[in-house]
Amino acid sequence: METPITIIGAGPAGMTAALFAARTGAQVRLIDGNEQVGRKLLVTGSGRANLTNQRMEARRYACTDVAWMEVLLKRFGHSDLIAFLREIGVLTFSTSDGWCYPISESAQTVVESFAHALRLAKVEMVLNTKVVTIRKISNEFSLVLSTGTTLSADRVIVAAGGKAYPTLGSRGELFSSLKSLGHSLNPLVPALAPVTCEMNPWKALTGLRFDARASLYENGTLLAETTGNLILTEWGLNGPAVMDLSHQISTRPGAKLELRLNPLFNSEAELRDLISRKRSTDTPLRVLLGSVLPPKLPPVLLSRAGYPADVPVNSLKDEQIEKAIKQSTAMPFKVTGVRGFEYCQVSAGGVPVSEVDPVNMRSRLVRGLSLVGETLDVVGPCGGYNLQFAFSSGAVAGMEISTPSY
Repeated sequence: METPITIIGAGPAGMTAALFAARTGAQVRLIDGNEQVGRKLLVTGSGRANLTNQRMEARRYACTDVAWMEVLLKRFGHSDLIAFLREIGVLTFSTSDGWCYPISESAQTVVESFAHALRLAKVEMVLNTKVVTIRKISNEFSLVLSTGTTLSADRVIVAAGGKAYPTLGSRGELFSSLKSLGHSLNPLVPALAPVTCEMNPWKALTGLRFDARASLYENGTLLAETTGNLILTEWGLNGPAVMDLSHQISTRPGAKLELRLNPLFNSEAELRDLISRKRSTDTPLRVLLGSVLPPKLPPVLLSRAGYPADVPVNSLKDEQIEKAIKQSTAMPFKVTGVRGFEYCQVSAGGVPVSEVDPVNMRSRLVRGLSLVGETLDVVGPCGGYNLQFAFSSGAVAGMEISTPSY
């Protein structure tokens, strides 16, 4: 008798893989160390579940092969996901910037819809049980469980995640098994994580939140830049604008890195026009800067430029005004690192995508094995990209798991 298709990990990728595998008529077994499915999905989007993004593009992912990602997203992309979610009872809406959420704005309702769909599909649930080791003996996989028992399977989908949110059971324990089976392993590091910086020069701005362009430099060379919201804290910077850059930092331990923030990225022209119109008046430059910046910011920027807080604009030379604007477009922060796995949304590293076929998510090295989600070295920006990758890779793996070439 054929053994069930076995899926390790009941997160977004694993649950989706199970549902699509069940649609092929196969018997499906889903194993997870938590007492319920979807634990990691519950914390996404600060509990609102940012499921995907209308502006989904393969090039936005940090992945060694953009063409690989393009193939996967063509097989199961944004519109496919929206249709699938609707089918299982999750209705969605999109914000003006393309971020997609359930209409309920509750990750809990999404998890409940998945759990019900899994029951309807008659997926065998093995919960409160971790897979400790994966071995392959002849044509069969032997899975050693935390209960001390061993299961056999001829087809396995690993959706066990990386190291983000270890309190939810994602600790990367199975990577050693994947390496023993023959796969390569890129070092796992935090991604989409808050960035730690030397904050003494900016301590007066603790708690300030604003939109900015964030540019990351190494020894003066631009590595990457993003735009978005951020907040200044006692230990560093948090928010999408810097979290999207964090994998560039965690993969460069010991590097001399600097973040430069530009809160005028979208309003510099308007500010310059206003200053030009008020150039001959005694209007404080602080007031003019305050037309486009949060009120706590102009006094700090003027102080760094060496000017009194209420310096009139007509008392400054053109080059002095330029100096103040430059202070406002390149706020420098010395980077000291990123916060750990317990604070990051995903982890970077894992199995290189070159070792998996994006057409079916099957291992190119181990027959009968498929790898999905954070098991692979793929990181998307904030805004639903990482959940889309989890859903896409899980769906493709599930729908292809029973095809004859296996």
